Amino acid sequence: MNPADEILDIVDEHDRVVDRVPRGEAYARGLRHRCVFVRARDAAGRLFVHRRTATKLVFPSLYDMFVGGVVGAGESYDEAALREAEEELGVSGLPRPEFLFKFLYDDGTGKSWWSAVYEVRCDLPVQPQAEEVQWYDFLPEDEVERRLGTWEWVPDGLAAYERLRAFRAAR
Repeated sequence: MNPADEILDIVDEHDRVVDRVPRGEAYARGLRHRCVFVRARDAAGRLFVHRRTATKLVFPSLYDMFVGGVVGAGESYDEAALREAEEELGVSGLPRPEFLFKFLYDDGTGKSWWSAVYEVRCDLPVQPQAEEVQWYDFLPEDEVERRLGTWEWVPDGLAAYERLRAFRAAR
């Protein structure tokens, strides 16, 4: 199926479903929907970082420190987090990602989605989808921090990362 044809729940400012439309229409009209962000670590604690392919509908060719994506119509955040993590990492049998928090991403230009942030440990050998991931590696967190100023990152992933740092600091 063409990703633009996937049906999404459209939600209001309180994350209540108000409509269902194809993803392509949601993006074209700037309709608020739901997404998941999953921070994947390997057994050594390194973060999975990747560069998105040029064919992605949103933020093509940019770097990301999360795997994830849109929540399908009728799908829970938890279901989407596991599905998206397994799809993007190219594995099956991951443990259920741990939910951390949720926030409303809104860039002010029509890109707005409720965003649930998770973490998962992936001890399996990864085989990312070629149509989703152009490049990948597991990097130590300090290296990811160094790359924040030099690589072009997806803006919603940066927003999730900043919120995750604040979440960790508040604990």
